Amino acid sequence: MTDALKILLAAGLTFAAGLAVGPLVIRAAKKLKAGQVILGYVEQHSYKSGTPTMGGFIFLLPASAVSMILGYTKLAAVAVALTLSYATLGFLDDFIKIKFKQNLGLRAYQKLIGQLGIAVIVTVFCYKNPLVGTVIDIPFAAVTLNLKWWYLPFTMFAFIALTNAVNLTDGLDGLAGSVGIAYFAFFALIIYLRGEAADYFGETVLSDELNGLAVFSAAMAGGIGAFLWFNGNPATVMMGDTGSLAMGGAAAAVAVFSRTPLLILVLGVTYIASCVSVIAQVISFKLTGKRVLLMAPLHHHFEKKGLPEQKIVLRYALVTVAAGLIALAA
Repeated sequence: MTDALKILLAAGLTFAAGLAVGPLVIRAAKKLKAGQVILGYVEQHSYKSGTPTMGGFIFLLPASAVSMILGYTKLAAVAVALTLSYATLGFLDDFIKIKFKQNLGLRAYQKLIGQLGIAVIVTVFCYKNPLVGTVIDIPFAAVTLNLKWWYLPFTMFAFIALTNAVNLTDGLDGLAGSVGIAYFAFFALIIYLRGEAADYFGETVLSDELNGLAVFSAAMAGGIGAFLWFNGNPATVMMGDTGSLAMGGAAAAVAVFSRTPLLILVLGVTYIASCVSVIAQVISFKLTGKRVLLMAPLHHHFEKKGLPEQKIVLRYALVTVAAGLIALAA
C-alpha cells in the first residue's frame, strides 16, 4: 500500500469509525448525565446547558487506533500518547464540572501544571530525537534555524499556547471542529510532501516517520469530521475539554514533530485570534477599565455584533482553508 493511499484510508476509516462510535458516546454521556454547564455570562448559549459533553472521544478513539494500525512509527506513537495525555487532563476538568454542576473544573493553575508537565516531557523527547532536534524550518525561505537550547522554552510555549488557544476557540457549535479539519488535512498534505522529499534524498528513516505522522494528521481530520456530524449547529454533543485540549496537543505535535512549528502562525491563525483577543481584552480592562471587544474570545464578539453561529463557523473555516493554501506555498 502506498503512503498516499494510507493517508487517504486513515481519514476515511476514522470518519466511518467516528460515525459508528458517536451514538454510543452520546448515549453514554446521557446515561452518566454528563451535560455541559454553560458560563453564566454567555446568555445567548443558555439553551445549550445540559447538552452531552466529552464528545471528544468520538474522534480520539478512532484516530488513535487507526494511526497505530496504518501508520505506526515512533513519532506517530508519541503523538498519539501526547494527545491522549492532554485528553486525560481535559477529562479530569470535564468530570469535575459535571460532578459539581459548575463550569469551573480544574483551577487555572492546576490545568497549567498539567499542561506544563506534558509539554516538558514531549519537548525533551524532541530535543533528544535526531529526527526532530533543535532545527526548525523558516516559512517562505529555503533556510533553517538552529535554536539550540532556546528550543526548549520555545517548544514548551508552543504546546501550552496552542492547547489553550484551541480550548478557547471551542465556543460555538462546530467551530473548533471545522477549523480542526482544515488544519489537520493541510498538515497531512504538507507532512506527506516533506516525507516524499526526504525519500527522494535517500533519508528513508525520516521519510517513514513523516509518513506515519501524516497518517496521524489525516486520522485526526477524519475523526473530527465524524464529530462534526453530531456537533453541527444545533449540536447534539460537545467535545468538552476532553476533546479541545487533546486537539490542541495534537495540533502542536504535527507542527513540532515535522520541524515546521512556525506554520502554526499561518494555519492556526484563527486559534491565535481567539487567544490574542482574550489577552487583549484582559489587559485593556485591567489598565483602562474598558473592553476592546463586546465579549472575548473573538467569536463571541462577532455573536454580539449580530452574526449567527453558522456564519461565524463558516468564515473561520474558510479563513483556515485560505491559510492552508498559504502554508503550502510556504
